[in-house]
Amino acid sequence: MANVPQALELENFLPYRLSVLAQIVSESLHDLYAGPFQLTVTQWRVMAALGRFAPLTASDVGQRIVMDKVAVSRAVAGLLQRGLVERATDRSDRRRASLRLSARGRAMHARIVPIALAYEKRLYDTLTGHERRLFDTLAQRLLDHAKALRSAP
Repeated sequence: MANVPQALELENFLPYRLSVLAQIVSESLHDLYAGPFQLTVTQWRVMAALGRFAPLTASDVGQRIVMDKVAVSRAVAGLLQRGLVERATDRSDRRRASLRLSARGRAMHARIVPIALAYEKRLYDTLTGHERRLFDTLAQRLLDHAKALRSAP
């Protein structure tokens, strides 16, 4: 019997479904803050990371938001130019620079966070409390396992 190629049912393929879900959620949230605040998705993610974990280097930001250096560098440059982020040179290592939100950036961040949290709530409203806890547990388990698979030889 000859090997029959397996069919990939894209619409049922977990990596595809997760990617589509992430894209739709990201675009929907972006629609809420892009116009009023003139931010790209990457710029908002940089601001969100700095709002939660600053000070961070650009490399640290990239790791936190799981984006490549070029995209993060462009986003940081745009945020610096707009005065939303500040850069400070590390005194012990002049090659390193840490980033943090400026006062203007913190004010903008404070205005966007409630919008983001309200969107998250509306998204979660389709699940019961039990389903949400179960989803959170399963999503974390999949994330941890995906990281382990990625780092496995």
